[in-house]
Amino acid sequence: MNCSLILALLSGVKYFMATEGNFPKNVTIVGGSLASINAARALRRAKYEGNITFISGEPYLPYDRPPLSKQVLTGEWPPDRVALVDESMLEKLNLDLRLDTKATGLDRKNQVVVLSDGTNVEYDALIVATGATPRKLPNTEHLSGVYTLRTLNDSLAIKQAFEESPKVVVVGAGFIGAEVAAASRKHGLETTVIEALPQPLSTSVGEEVGAACAKLHENNGVKIYCNSPVESLEGDKNIEGVRLVTGEIIPADIVVVGIGVIPETGWLEGTDLNIDNGLLCDETCLAAENIFAVGDVARWYNPLFGETMRVEHWTNAIEQARHVARSIASGETSPFAPLPYVWSDQYETSIQYVGYASTYDEVKIVHGDLDSLKFIALYRKNERLVAALSFDQQQILGDFRQLISNQASWEDALKIC
Repeated sequence: MNCSLILALLSGVKYFMATEGNFPKNVTIVGGSLASINAARALRRAKYEGNITFISGEPYLPYDRPPLSKQVLTGEWPPDRVALVDESMLEKLNLDLRLDTKATGLDRKNQVVVLSDGTNVEYDALIVATGATPRKLPNTEHLSGVYTLRTLNDSLAIKQAFEESPKVVVVGAGFIGAEVAAASRKHGLETTVIEALPQPLSTSVGEEVGAACAKLHENNGVKIYCNSPVESLEGDKNIEGVRLVTGEIIPADIVVVGIGVIPETGWLEGTDLNIDNGLLCDETCLAAENIFAVGDVARWYNPLFGETMRVEHWTNAIEQARHVARSIASGETSPFAPLPYVWSDQYETSIQYVGYASTYDEVKIVHGDLDSLKFIALYRKNERLVAALSFDQQQILGDFRQLISNQASWEDALKIC
């Protein structure tokens, strides 16, 4: 974190320089995401009447991403159902819309965003909402049939590939990989999941809960390889298989890679902004004077947990965007201290996770049991309840959501079990 930002935090000096009668006339939002469009909406709801420039590298209007690995991929939804705005809403928002145009640089001195079409956009307040891009396996660019899933085009390409009845291999058993595997099975396809960890999500939720995730897929006909790092993808021009470090080759007609994402900050290189697994911000989501970050690209200090975090969840993108918009419209910054929440629908099971446990000291099953795949798991750090996970126990999960928000002790959490 740069020294001036530290001094500002320690002294309580506001880093957002809007004052009464001097509010930003031009707000520029970089990124065409859920966070971006919610920031624009929230600005207008807060009676902001200045210019809003909306820059998106995709040719589409903003759309919802969670259905891409679920309803769109299974064919339950047509692609246009994921749209987040329509023409009527756009007219009300009155945006200077720049689609299919990427930000390629930032001139902080002159408060200018440099665009891929050769033009520049000035800003008085900048919202960085460029999201993240999927990690790829090395040396695979030449192979046809290898996919990642982030955009609408990605989802449609995988769905079309599914129609050829291929052998599907998913590399990575996180939420995206797991949802792709579930969609593949819904298409009736032979599906294998390869995971380098001892169990799916084991570093995040613990090995016992991770084993329950694996069991859910095995019960639905998926073959799972854990503790199985990938050595290489096999094939000349088309993918033919996945070679594990053990030497075993898993036959594949298509491979979907879901091994995490990288924050999209390349366009900020060369600036004095602090880039460290995202755009580093203070507790108010300010990265520097008049520059905010929201969504997957933002890494900020969350006072509720006393940690700096980057959260890649749908609810966080919306809440953070609204928080920043209110700051810009009012000229008053305040801490952003949300309770992270994420869900994943796989087969007929709803998995929900609330809280934040980058590290934890104990995992305890307090309702149901792992064998039935209906349970609540609690996570302890020091003597505090910091997270809870539910397999099809949504109503009970709400009790623990409030306890985590209240920074309840582990002892108090166990009293209601």
